[in-house]
Amino acid sequence: MTLHIDPRLAAEVAEQPYPLLFMAIGGAHLYGFPSPDSDYDLRGAHLLPLAEVVGLRTGPETITRTHMRDGVEIDLVSHDIKNYCGLLLKKSGDVVEQLFSPLVVHTTPEHEELKAIIRRTITRNHVYHYYGMAENQWKLFNKEEPRRIKPLLYVFRVLLTGIHLVQTGEVEANLERLNESFQLPYLPMLIARKREGDENGALAELDLILYQREFERLRGVLEEAHKASALPEGPPQEAKDALHDLLVRLRLHPLKARKAVSKATSASRRQK
Repeated sequence: MTLHIDPRLAAEVAEQPYPLLFMAIGGAHLYGFPSPDSDYDLRGAHLLPLAEVVGLRTGPETITRTHMRDGVEIDLVSHDIKNYCGLLLKKSGDVVEQLFSPLVVHTTPEHEELKAIIRRTITRNHVYHYYGMAENQWKLFNKEEPRRIKPLLYVFRVLLTGIHLVQTGEVEANLERLNESFQLPYLPMLIARKREGDENGALAELDLILYQREFERLRGVLEEAHKASALPEGPPQEAKDALHDLLVRLRLHPLKARKAVSKATSASRRQK
């Protein structure tokens, strides 16, 4: 099936001031439960020209832009490739998920090269990102009255992504696809309510007892998966060297990075 890029996203990419290594969609669309009014989170990496790296007047390491375009809010964040590589090596689950997002608006051959390198840098210690995120999301969920569906889905999404990552070394951020393996019976209903726009709907008190128990159980599964993980403690030196070589090549031969390849994305269709 042929999928089409939302023209509003294509226009956003076309307006960027620097060549893009890639631009992909994150947030609720990536996680598989966008609401009808969900905004688009665009995340990617750009390439500053050499003159804006070595001179006194340097270019922006990070570009952020949030605005409305034809009725939809777009939140864009792009990092210069050196800054982005640094974030990837800091075991940030967020940027790894963005890099491997299948909802690609803009790509280049170097994007694929970067993904191949980063696959070799995923470690068992990426789990600490998911520990922290799960705890923070659970606190946010419990802080509100009444308890809402949206923060609860973020809790389960983080836990399942973390478990899957340390068990397999693979990045999967889509909650529905994750649940094909985990088979949590309450998730389809929660996802359906969120997609239908009921993200602020109240949860039944009896269900809250179940979700508390499930949070504690899955947190335990994440801890056990971490202990049993066969992933390395840290990224191998040869992967770091490959990352360095890619960055140098992009700085010295930037024209190659401009040869962008348009890629269809499922962003404009409703997730399953």
